[in-house]
Amino acid sequence: MYNGFSGHKTGLLFLLLIVITFIQGGLWSGHKRRSSSFPEGSSIISSASSIISFRRGHGRVALKAHPIPKLMLDAEIKFRNVLSRQSKTLPEAVAEYKRRYGRNPPRGFDDWWQFVKDNNVVMVDEYNNINEDLAPFWALSGEDLRERAALAGHLPYVDLIRIRDGKATAVNIRDGSDGDGVSARARGFLLMIEKFRDKLPDLDFPINAMAEGRILVPWEQRMSPNYTRQADAVQAELSGMYSPDWRGEGNVWEAYRRTCDPGTPARRLFSAFRASSTHQTSHLAAQTREVSFVSDVSGNYSFCQNPWAHYNQGHFFSDWRTIPVLFPMFSPAQAPGYLDIRIPSHYYYGQTRRYSYGYDPVNLALKEVDHMETPWEMKEDKIFWRGASTGGGSSPPGFAAQYQRHRLVRMASDQSNTTRTIAFADPPGSANYIYAEVPVHKLNDEVMDAAFIKVVDWYNFPGGLDALISAHRVDDSGVNLGDHWRHKYLVDVDGMGYSGRFFSFMESDSAVIKSTVYREFFSDWIQPWLHYIPLSQSYQELYNIHAFFSGATQATLQAANSTALQLPLSERRSIDGDRRLRRIARAGKQWKRTIGRRVDMEAYVYRLGLEYARLVADDRESMSFTLL
Repeated sequence: MYNGFSGHKTGLLFLLLIVITFIQGGLWSGHKRRSSSFPEGSSIISSASSIISFRRGHGRVALKAHPIPKLMLDAEIKFRNVLSRQSKTLPEAVAEYKRRYGRNPPRGFDDWWQFVKDNNVVMVDEYNNINEDLAPFWALSGEDLRERAALAGHLPYVDLIRIRDGKATAVNIRDGSDGDGVSARARGFLLMIEKFRDKLPDLDFPINAMAEGRILVPWEQRMSPNYTRQADAVQAELSGMYSPDWRGEGNVWEAYRRTCDPGTPARRLFSAFRASSTHQTSHLAAQTREVSFVSDVSGNYSFCQNPWAHYNQGHFFSDWRTIPVLFPMFSPAQAPGYLDIRIPSHYYYGQTRRYSYGYDPVNLALKEVDHMETPWEMKEDKIFWRGASTGGGSSPPGFAAQYQRHRLVRMASDQSNTTRTIAFADPPGSANYIYAEVPVHKLNDEVMDAAFIKVVDWYNFPGGLDALISAHRVDDSGVNLGDHWRHKYLVDVDGMGYSGRFFSFMESDSAVIKSTVYREFFSDWIQPWLHYIPLSQSYQELYNIHAFFSGATQATLQAANSTALQLPLSERRSIDGDRRLRRIARAGKQWKRTIGRRVDMEAYVYRLGLEYARLVADDRESMSFTLL
């Protein structure tokens, strides 16, 4: 039977539902208008980025300028300013040091200054990284810090570089070995301090033998009044109560969450549900036709504020257990939230076939030009990456599909009809930019050349080996480091930790596209968009980076029904874009050969050694330097 009141109530509820839906839709779309494939507020994409935004339903939108030229110009101006303000004399360097850090430089600063001048070191003032890394240790006494440095040598996968009476040795206390028994990282550090070891007092440098970061101190411990007196925690780490790997007793993400402020999303219950919003924002980004370019790699990205993002970074799933106590731990890279002290990578400092540009396997030395280097005009125009299917551990298991390398190769292997929004100049060389929705399988065939050359840890991948191979291109033909030089674009992404190939890529005549969550010793010395192209953790802008520098591909022009299809292939390319890309490649090479040299790494470690020596002293003031 019809009930008038019930029908009326149902109608009102239906009308109310419609109104609420429209209101939410308007608020949502307004709030998310600047979003990308990651939620708004994520500095991985949206923050500090330049965005091309096309009106929905309009394929032709004239722009006064593409954002990339401005990013490049701003980068060059910024870097020129950094170079121009470097100190020219010792008094200037002392004054700049005091201005930055509010104290006198460490003892030996004058000898260090002579070292950098004798070796034509360009960056003589840019050592903020050292100050940041050592800042937490000022709360400890010199005696306590010395004890912790010595005790750290008893931790698993930690070596000690000992300086005694001007002589340096590398030892592994835990395994009772020295010499060949210590890690390659420790041996590399030993070589770095060779020239100035006699200028340093007796010291113990605990060197992290692992690629992953080690030191994650919980927020409550850092805020505790007893932070400087955690004898129980130190002894617990050394007692053998815990194994060096997790073995189901926890994981890196749970340890990392505890380093965050209690008010942050990472510490709140159910914070992981935030990850589910990424799919919706990706859809909205496609509707608003946004193309984003990050201005920098996100070494300071906050996983505490964006806990969902940890699923996309393999170091949160490392098998190796982190250390929840403030030990001085010298590591080649530092992820946000870690308290490791940065030192140059032994891969950068060493001379090896796998990691060094220009390596001569016959004479075991470096050549000015790698024997496999290719002239720019002969380089292939595709975006190139090769590597093993590493990138994370298995604690907890089941997340390997989201590791950084897997995501890159899977994106480049996609043969679906999903479309990507591509912005390009039409006609070629003009300032008139339009967009086209291009099937991703066509783009990948024309733009991308990424594959795994070695499948490892496949048992950690959901579905096993068959699932991994079916979703990712595998090229088992074998690739040498020199094979990379045949391409204009080289992608550099994180592995188990930082990427050890970055310096070799920079020294080639190819343009480097870098994506990372790590900060390294040189982060104050290099300028994105001048020396390399920064890439977000989503990698989504790769296709538009290629479209700007190399011009629209055949599939892109066809999707837009562009009149440029009538032009010869040679006239469809972006001449100005290619020149700009080569400018980045040359600037990167120049940077590596003037600022990223072995002697520059030595200068960094020398200065770090002086600062560290002052920290471990009982009377720190007596270890300071003053001009006479």
